[in-house]
Amino acid sequence: MITDNFRVESDLLGPKQVPADALYGVQTVRAIENFHISGNLMSSYPNFIKGMALTKKAAAIANYELEMISREQYDAICQACDELLEGKHHDQFPIDMIQGGAGTSTNMCANEVIANRALEIMGHNRGEYQYCSPNDIVNASQSTNDAYPCAIHLAMVLEHEAFLPHLVDLIGSLEKKAEEFKNVIKMGRTQLQDAVPMTLGQTFSGFAAALRGELKTINMAAREFLVVNMGATAIGTGICSKPGYSGACINALRKITGWNITLADNLIEATSATSCMIQYSAAMKRLCIKINKMCNDLRLMSSGPRCGLNEINLPQRQPGSSIMPGKVNPVIPEVMNQICYKIIGNELTITLASDNGQLELNVMEPVIAYSLFESIHLLTNGLDTLRKLCIEGIEANADHCRRMVENSIGIVTMLNPIIGYKESTKIAKEASETGRGVYELVLEHGLLTKEQLDRILRPENMIKPVEIRL
Repeated sequence: MITDNFRVESDLLGPKQVPADALYGVQTVRAIENFHISGNLMSSYPNFIKGMALTKKAAAIANYELEMISREQYDAICQACDELLEGKHHDQFPIDMIQGGAGTSTNMCANEVIANRALEIMGHNRGEYQYCSPNDIVNASQSTNDAYPCAIHLAMVLEHEAFLPHLVDLIGSLEKKAEEFKNVIKMGRTQLQDAVPMTLGQTFSGFAAALRGELKTINMAAREFLVVNMGATAIGTGICSKPGYSGACINALRKITGWNITLADNLIEATSATSCMIQYSAAMKRLCIKINKMCNDLRLMSSGPRCGLNEINLPQRQPGSSIMPGKVNPVIPEVMNQICYKIIGNELTITLASDNGQLELNVMEPVIAYSLFESIHLLTNGLDTLRKLCIEGIEANADHCRRMVENSIGIVTMLNPIIGYKESTKIAKEASETGRGVYELVLEHGLLTKEQLDRILRPENMIKPVEIRL
């Protein structure tokens, strides 16, 4: 029954009014009413909708091959899925990402949207499900328990492919800074104490290498999303599907996406497993720990400017205080720190949710999916912000860095192989107690000549292994 503003649809719990212009149906309306949780809707995550569209299209191809649906239904469903892949109708997924029911609301929303759009394509009205049912036709040979995780996997592959260039760009910017600062001598530090000299370029080279190593790790983790459990249906036994369906569905997915998608070895295990999501989240956590360390270092290296290390200048982005005139804070590294903390927190959420699946299904997958999508979106935005508003504009205070090296006690380490640890320690202690320089004390004690000392303490001799001959 249709009024001016609503149509009436029914499900297990009875009739319900659905907005007349909605592509979704009665079960989506119930989800909208039940789950006012995060305020983050599925419509905010287009790749999740595309992952669902890819899943439903592959299922339709397999079902048509196995004569489970008609040619007319198959054509209409595929067209509806293609429209979702083009970015159309995404506003028809107004359900909260965090929900009870192990993702049933999400799966049914997709089924209803695709069914109603298919009905329009076939020349019928929305809600006339006798011609294309959300459950019997769009969801044929499926359960939420295979379609939903499959959609998450495919969506995360799309998310990962979109994320990678942002990480690669940041690494490239760090490598450019490493080259730009390769001749800037500075003091290296351990336990926040003066250690031995190095170059500022070596510092940035270390940052770039750390992130490049994590690039390999996160790429390896993403490959696990290409293993799916389509055909498992409810618990992995394949009930309500025909023999050959899993193979046909996997072949369809491979053809549609061009990806090397494979079927899980054991569908019972795969239906309750969330290992690939744990692994990818852990890889993001590892990456964030490296980024967080780098941002903390940038804040320390730029501290001051008069009373801190003051080795580098970060781009000035905004006044830093409502009361202290002239103060400018390192706001970009600070916001990146906070992003990293949130992603590390999401990793714990994913761990706990994965740990609390019981028997043949993990019903906590919605919060896992939400946490994954949120983390990768935060990280993508954060990396761009860090690169554009901070890294690319960093300047070196080269003269100040050199003066600190020349005035440091740490350069006495270079004398160890020449005058021995005992004499070096005496010089270091006297320099510390008197405030005098290592250079003048070595000469005063007659341990080396000026010519010898100048040759040993050349900055370029202190940043790599060298053999010094007197």
